[in-house]
Amino acid sequence: MSEDTGRPVLRMGVLGCADIAVRRILPALAEHRSVRLVALASRDGARAECLARRFGCAAVTGYQALLDRDDVDAVYVPLPPGMHHEWVARALTAGKHVLVEKPLSTTYAQSAELVETAARLDLALTENFMFLHHSQHAAVRGMLGEIGELRVFSSSFGVPPPDPASFRHSASLGGGALLDVGVYPLRAAQLHLDGELDVLGACLRVDERTGVDVAGSVLLSTATGVTAQLDFGFQHSYRSTYALWGSRGRLSVPRAFTPPREHRPVVRIEQQDRLTELTLPADHQVGNALDAFAKAALTGTDRPGLRDALLRQALLVEQVRKAARVVAHGEASA
Repeated sequence: MSEDTGRPVLRMGVLGCADIAVRRILPALAEHRSVRLVALASRDGARAECLARRFGCAAVTGYQALLDRDDVDAVYVPLPPGMHHEWVARALTAGKHVLVEKPLSTTYAQSAELVETAARLDLALTENFMFLHHSQHAAVRGMLGEIGELRVFSSSFGVPPPDPASFRHSASLGGGALLDVGVYPLRAAQLHLDGELDVLGACLRVDERTGVDVAGSVLLSTATGVTAQLDFGFQHSYRSTYALWGSRGRLSVPRAFTPPREHRPVVRIEQQDRLTELTLPADHQVGNALDAFAKAALTGTDRPGLRDALLRQALLVEQVRKAARVVAHGEASA
């Protein structure tokens, strides 16, 4: 796990050539100081060869062949959610640390099984919620005194309709808006609200042709009655935001989840007779997320905390599903 310089380096492999891997993760891996991109696997050998040349690593045909390599310490898994359980389990069993795209799996039971496996084998396992590693959110927590006692948290994440051929429209591959974009507002609510969150109500709009949810809303509450109002979907114009509304003002983050590396976030604080806009430094949340994963893998830092976060998120998603009123073509069904 170390280079000739003696500096610890995590040797990474990538299972799959998903769009997010090509656009965001592979470029970051190729330039990262604490990570060395060793190999990239695809079921399509020609696809693997093309991307491996582009990013300077070995090409592998087939996911298991990459897991069998002795020169890979950890893997990034950007496969469709319906494939996560199988391939994360295989990776852990092969002794690899795992960074997996959200969600960890499609059910709480599967996620709990994977977390138990990672704990038993003493391996790092985490979801790739990159937004958590952007410095704007720590800055926001430092500003909360400006808005007084928190009353309401709200968040929206919506995107235009994906390609009809995307896994997001496939129930068997774990598609649907809740697992694709809804998990972001849920995770943001956990970031900013204290204690466990109760699901007071939810609604999921389902496309009868595909059987997957395409939009939804959730109402949560803390034990003290602070509520969270969350909306998400992929039938929308783009929106990626959250806000905290308190007794003396409201603080909003208009580019919460996917700010580009060069983007300087703006935080708005609205009070009775004053509007303040603060421009924060740009930050590289992709690189920061890789830093955090490499640290957990190389040093063991906060592995129990990462596992607890996985279970808390998976349980909340499951509770939303159980509480949701499902609406298809504008008519409610059980």
